[in-house]
Amino acid sequence: MVDNNGHWTGGDVVLIQTGDAVDRGPNSLEIIQDLVRLQKEAARAHGQVIAMVGNHEAMNLTGDLRYVSAADYAGYADRRSAVRREDVYNSNKTAIEMAYRQKDPQMSGDAIKKVWFEAFPLGRIEHQIAWSDHGTIGRWVVKNPVVVLLDGTLFVHGGISPAYANLTVTEINVRAAAALTARNTDPTAIINDDQGPLWYRGLAQPLASNNGETLAAPTPAQIQPAGEDQLDALLSAYGARRIVVGHTPILSGIALFHDGKLICIDTGISAVYGGTVSYLDIVDGTPVPHAVARSQQPSKQGAP
Repeated sequence: MVDNNGHWTGGDVVLIQTGDAVDRGPNSLEIIQDLVRLQKEAARAHGQVIAMVGNHEAMNLTGDLRYVSAADYAGYADRRSAVRREDVYNSNKTAIEMAYRQKDPQMSGDAIKKVWFEAFPLGRIEHQIAWSDHGTIGRWVVKNPVVVLLDGTLFVHGGISPAYANLTVTEINVRAAAALTARNTDPTAIINDDQGPLWYRGLAQPLASNNGETLAAPTPAQIQPAGEDQLDALLSAYGARRIVVGHTPILSGIALFHDGKLICIDTGISAVYGGTVSYLDIVDGTPVPHAVARSQQPSKQGAP
């Protein structure tokens, strides 16, 4: 799809990235910039790059930054970051000190500033600006779809549960866009709901290990796929032949269940997971999984 310089060579092909291009490693800004550039280059060649929303994009938009690393923040920093951070601290010093002293009344001003600076490594403020309502990334994510139906294949990051199967693709995307725009943190909002399309694992549920904990990186044999009746009802509701999901990493490679009606494509390609570098090709309606040697890939974690 791209040449050695990262430029689009896919012609009129459609490339779909199913979300979670950010978090758990560095370079999220570069990855997003690459996707935005490829969208433009593909369009000029009569192709298309569709960047979907995953739960981690939604988390970044709503301020849940627990998986953003200091190295990732550093990618957003510029030559004014140190001055900008100092200015933000000084402008909010009274409120910041009050907040910290509610937890520890004995904290000195110097101690508070040190801890706050550690919590706000260089680049974090720029990250927040970029992901804000008016930021370039924030506006871009809001415009991206949560569900895509293309040539009989339904794409979604997590899955579509029975609770949402009565909604059309358009209705799901409209609701999600509204919640993303509002930065809605309500647990029942479509972008946060564990039954919602960004979080639902019911189509590909990892089995529990012997100690009762859910497996973090299951093999295909350790996945409990949705029953075929549930899948058939879901696919019929959307006029689809198959559904492609991410969200649950299966490090050994792309997994097909129920004769390909359910395809799990998250193979942990990020260096953080160290899984199989892979992609799914759908040619003339036939899905073909591919695995690629990691040494042939760029170093960017999470890159499509």
